[in-house]
Amino acid sequence: MSTTYRPLTETDAVAYVKERGFFPRDAALTCREIGDGNLNLVFHLVDPKSGQSLILKQALPYARVVGESWPLTLDRARIEAEALRIEGELAPGLVPKVIHYDADLALTVMEDLSDHIVMRKGLMARTVYPRFAEHMATFLARTLFFTSDLYLSPEEKKAKQRAFINPEMCKITEDLVFSHPYYNADTNHFNPLIRDAVEALWQNGALKREVARLKEAFMTKAQALIHGDLHTGSIMVKADSTKVIDPEFAFYGPMGFDPGAVFANLLLSYASHEGHTPNEAERRDFQAWLLETIEAIWRGFAEQFAELWAEHVKDEMWNAPGYREAYLRAVLQDAVGFAGCKMMRRVIGLAHVADLETIPDPAVRATCEKLALAIGQALVLRRETVQRIEDLTALVRDVAAERVSR
Repeated sequence: MSTTYRPLTETDAVAYVKERGFFPRDAALTCREIGDGNLNLVFHLVDPKSGQSLILKQALPYARVVGESWPLTLDRARIEAEALRIEGELAPGLVPKVIHYDADLALTVMEDLSDHIVMRKGLMARTVYPRFAEHMATFLARTLFFTSDLYLSPEEKKAKQRAFINPEMCKITEDLVFSHPYYNADTNHFNPLIRDAVEALWQNGALKREVARLKEAFMTKAQALIHGDLHTGSIMVKADSTKVIDPEFAFYGPMGFDPGAVFANLLLSYASHEGHTPNEAERRDFQAWLLETIEAIWRGFAEQFAELWAEHVKDEMWNAPGYREAYLRAVLQDAVGFAGCKMMRRVIGLAHVADLETIPDPAVRATCEKLALAIGQALVLRRETVQRIEDLTALVRDVAAERVSR
């Protein structure tokens, strides 16, 4: 940790941006700490006179969700700033602009996205985002392709891989997504009304074997620079705009992990509306849109990825007949499996999602949580049967129909 590091207060944040010339020294700034995440301080600074605004995000040396007993590396602030810059170059307009990075204070000054909403909140209100699938497909295709061996020379790829070694943040994922939910770990907590389903999951040897395979893939399959935490709390949206934020978990990992995270969170929303939306017609319409969005993201991603492959891949072996199709099918199956793991962990493990947690009746919430667990297990166990994205959404419909009919 830098000897000059200290967590900032709102007063400190105002002084910081004035001293560095982001606002006039005489500006009467307003400043609020708005961080609702688990790891950082986030300050929203506004000059009411000019209307200018900025976000100042500072990494904390511990996890807010636990406290100082869980120390964390401050290097994740560098990882995030560098990842945002790369993503901004590869997918212009789909991430916030980075204005300044301060290594000593582990903070980044960036574009204010107050005119957007956290996507998770929008989905809880059944808001439809007509361009989200298009934007997410582009973000995934371009960030994953252009940081992979398919585009970079071996030397370039390995240099980037070295710059994004992120072991402490990866260890969080290895534990909270791929280990702790599958046994009676101290970090787990869950609705007591689903204990029967959780204990059955803990005893499911076939499931644990497949999760172990996915954990190994996460730890060893360094295909591309991935965001690493692409849930709907890390996406800001409005009707015509999508911004991906918070890539502090970024590292060189399996391509399927990022689309899998998006799919998982859309499916958690799907399960949650069994509780949030009692009107059956409204619920079915929104759940249908969520599944259509998953299909549209994958189709758009695969189409753009294939176009980039055709334009940029020069290696003779990468262009062997049928290899591109097999490559994308493997990414899809990885995405399906990772989605299942991420669904289960949000029900059983540390750091749940508001989609489910805000359902006030524990019994109703339990029904939704059991549906999420059932979908998650099916995705892990049957991922290798998925040949097309429609196989995934059909699987979800089948599991949901079986659960809801009980």
